[in-house]
Amino acid sequence: MAFAGVLNDADITKALDECKGADSFDYKKFFKTCGLAGKSADDVKKAFAIIDQDKSGFIEEDELKLFLQNFSGGARALTDAETKAFLKAGDSDGDGKIGADEFAVMVKA
Repeated sequence: MAFAGVLNDADITKALDECKGADSFDYKKFFKTCGLAGKSADDVKKAFAIIDQDKSGFIEEDELKLFLQNFSGGARALTDAETKAFLKAGDSDGDGKIGADEFAVMVKA
């Protein structure tokens, strides 16, 4: 699992179970349940690096759509509505993507 050593597998499973249904994803609840909200800045940076699949230094919309699959390969893709809401919540500078600092703010929100 990509988050081994950063997050607890049981917490990840619980967080994924809470948003199994379409349009049930709530990033604040997810970050709390999986334990990321309580992690150090370093661990949040590690999580960002895992989610930033193309290593561009940003999490773009296509990476957000597959956000849950970073936590478990069998997880669902986010719906278009969830993806857009997630991006809007994290993209504080309006450039259409989420940078590492923006991600850290989201995780701690």
